[in-house]
Formats: sequence, C-alpha cells, structure tokens
Amino acid sequence: MNLINRGFLFCLLMVPMALSAQFRKYSNEFLNIGAGARGLGMGSAQVASVSDGTAGYWNPAALVHVKNQAQVNIMHAEYFAGIGKYDYANIALPLKDGKRTIGLSVLRFAVDDIPNTVFLVEPDGTINFDNITTFSSADYAFLFSYAQELKMKGSTDKKLNLGFNAKVIHRKAGDFATAWGFGFDAGIQYINKRLQIGVVARDVTTTFNAWTYNINDKMREVFYVTQNDVPVKSNELTAPKLIAGASYNFKISKSIDLLAEANLDFTFDGRRNTVISSSALSVDPKIGLEASVKKVFFVRAGINNFQKALDDNDSTYQKKVWIYQPAIGAGFRLQNVMIDYAFTNLANQSNPLYTHVFSLKLDLVKKSKNKSN
Repeated sequence: MNLINRGFLFCLLMVPMALSAQFRKYSNEFLNIGAGARGLGMGSAQVASVSDGTAGYWNPAALVHVKNQAQVNIMHAEYFAGIGKYDYANIALPLKDGKRTIGLSVLRFAVDDIPNTVFLVEPDGTINFDNITTFSSADYAFLFSYAQELKMKGSTDKKLNLGFNAKVIHRKAGDFATAWGFGFDAGIQYINKRLQIGVVARDVTTTFNAWTYNINDKMREVFYVTQNDVPVKSNELTAPKLIAGASYNFKISKSIDLLAEANLDFTFDGRRNTVISSSALSVDPKIGLEASVKKVFFVRAGINNFQKALDDNDSTYQKKVWIYQPAIGAGFRLQNVMIDYAFTNLANQSNPLYTHVFSLKLDLVKKSKNKSN
C-alpha cells in the first residue's frame, strides 16, 4: 500500500506540470517503431508472447523470462533509402533469486546531413549556396526496466509477472533545439500453460518533454523578415496508451510450434484513422504469427496499422479501401546466439516502402569451473 500511495502522490505532483504543457498526438513517435526483428516480423504483436531482453521495450513484465544468465540484444535498421537510421541495444541482467530481472535499453533514431537553408538568401536578395550548412537530428531514449515474478497460489502452470520502465528521452536538432524528457511504463503478463496475456500502459503518467532553443540574433532577424515565428522554450506531453494482447501456442507436434498473437492499441488523445475511432477512444489491432521447428528455425508474419484510404484505382477519388502494413521474418538459433531478420513495410500494401531489419540476441552463458580431485 505504501508503494501505491507514493505512486498516487507522484501523479498529483505531475498535474500542475501537465496543465502548463501541451499534448501532442504524435509526440516521441520514434518510440513506436519497435525493437528486435522478431517483433517487427510479427507485425509488432508482442506484449503477450515476448520472452527475451526486448521485453524491456514491448512489455517490461516479461523481462523475468531472462533467467540464469545475462542477455544482450542489438538491432539496426535504415529507413527511406538510408536517410533515417534506427538502432536499438539492450542488456538484461537476472538477479540471484531467479524471480527478478533488471534491464537497460537504448534507442536512437537519427537523420544526418540535413541542409540548413536559413541563410541561403543574402540581404540583397541574391542566392548564395555557400551559406548552406548541414546538421543532424537525433532522438534518444534510455529505458531502465525492472520485472518481478509474483507468487500465485494453486497451479504451478499459472504465472503472473509485473514490470516497470523508467525512461529518459533526449532529442536534439543540430545546435538549434534540445529536449529532455522522462516518463514511465507499467506492464503485466499472465501465463497459463500455452495461453499468455499481456497488458502494457505506456506513458502511464504522461511523458514530459521540455524543449530549449539556441537562436542567435542573425537567425532571429531572418525569421522576422520571412514572417516565421521565433521558437521559445516549450513543453509537450505524450498521452498515455494502453496495449492489450493475447497469444496461444498451437502445439502442432513435438518439434513444431505455431504461435499466434493479437494486440489492441488503445489511444485516448482524440480521433485517429484506425479500425475503431471516436473522439474519446481509438483502437488499432495488430496480428502476428510465428512457426518454429525444434526452437531452432523460425518463420514469422504479421500485419498492423489498419487504415482507411482513398482507392488509387478510383478515378472519382471517393471510394475508400482498407490498407495495412504487412511484415515477414525469419530466425535461426545456434546454441546461445539468435539471429533474426524482418522485412517490413513502412507504408501500406498499395504504396510499398520496404525496410530490412536485422537483430542479434546473445545469451552470456557462464563458464562452469571444473573442480579437480
């Protein structure tokens, strides 16, 4: 009860800060890309079945599945023909009691060599291309995770896990704009034999970003002449999101498993272009499949981001059709090393924008000490 009371007090302290900030519907969007080629290959349907270090991103409660030895996960992906680069790294460390695990995850999305054309036009109206410089825009997130297995009386087949994330966000656009932010996630995972259920509350207290700007007098003058607003210090909030999912392992045979998972993303920040949409609530489904042979070879597929869009084949531009983002993937395990690959689509099936994603998982197995007689 003391922990609950402290959490409630913290939420009350956050209220004045939230009132002075502004909600952004698509704030910190780089945190919605995903982590690990397994999850991306399954259409990001992961909150129930995730069982490795990437749980620090998908559902911190599932981090307790990392037992006995530490685990490292890394991932790299490039978007828009290499313009955007996305990297993810995680380390999960089980504690000695075998029922608790801590983790650290780092995410980075960056676009380099962005042209700065603020001083392209000279005061006399002439264009000087020598005045063009370049800068980088990079977003970072640091997730500190804690997971614990809770005691359940009765059947040993049933398990309940609880986890939390504390995240620090750093965003930077050249030397002009810098933001620091923080937020919290909470998740639970229930396991009953081959059925698993997961629920995650992201940005549960809202995620707060504070922006500061470094604009010199010369740049301010350009903004004034071109009738652009001069940016000042500002705050933004990321609204909470609830993700619920369930997975079931259809045991085909002793060596073949077929895992199916479905997730529902609930957002409360206004109407979105989703399957269920209203001014108070929007719901976005995700579906993923994974077939495995002897837990060594894996094949995956998934779809997500269902939206209604104008039919490209309709000359009247009035007919609407459902579009979605497909994904496929594969994986291979060799002792304590797991290599995963995903082929995902950032756009939709009618306007493809495909990306290759690779990730590596390494279990840091402890060397046993041989005792001589």
